[in-house]
Amino acid sequence: MKIHRFTFNSFQTNCYICHDGDEAVLVDPACHTPAEQQAVVDYLERHGLRLRHLLLTHAHLDHIFGCRFFSEYAGKGFWMHRADVPLLEQADVQGQFFGVPIDPPPAPEGFLDEGDTITFGQTTWKVLHTPGHSPGSISFYDEQHRLVIVGDVLFQGSIGRTDLPGGSLPVLMQSIFQKLLPLGDETRVYPGHGPETTIGQERQHNPFLTGAFPW
Repeated sequence: MKIHRFTFNSFQTNCYICHDGDEAVLVDPACHTPAEQQAVVDYLERHGLRLRHLLLTHAHLDHIFGCRFFSEYAGKGFWMHRADVPLLEQADVQGQFFGVPIDPPPAPEGFLDEGDTITFGQTTWKVLHTPGHSPGSISFYDEQHRLVIVGDVLFQGSIGRTDLPGGSLPVLMQSIFQKLLPLGDETRVYPGHGPETTIGQERQHNPFLTGAFPW
């Protein structure tokens, strides 16, 4: 299984294409401009990939810019957690708040929750409900390849913001300590912003997790 990271838009948001064989999943279509959208299409076509699943870790503005484009491109909708549907439905309000236009995303194709699985090629991901940054934040855990895609729950040296509607610092920390840290120190972490890291690195050095920064 291979992971390719794109970093798009003025928020510097990560978008992931993950593929196994000729099947791929797109996680968080952060592509805002036609050039960014085309970069993803070029990658898919260059590697002969078919989009099996379209996925959202959560529905904040910077992660959903390309929802409509890729729903039309792939002929299918995105899957997400039901608790973030209000954010998706208020995409235009989010855009006005940040002063950024957005093509209204279509309704989701379906919903994911704790314990659900995503399969493509020979790869299976387990869905973890990891709220706190948003009510419906989810992470995708690949036990075989020892990696997890976490959206804006955990970053290298930091954590997701909790001052947006529906955010909660205690809930976010509970998600990190109860859902992510138990995955093991060797597990690679692919966040919604910034470089990849590992659970072990964050356990040892992230000031929000070591107590150096009293949350």
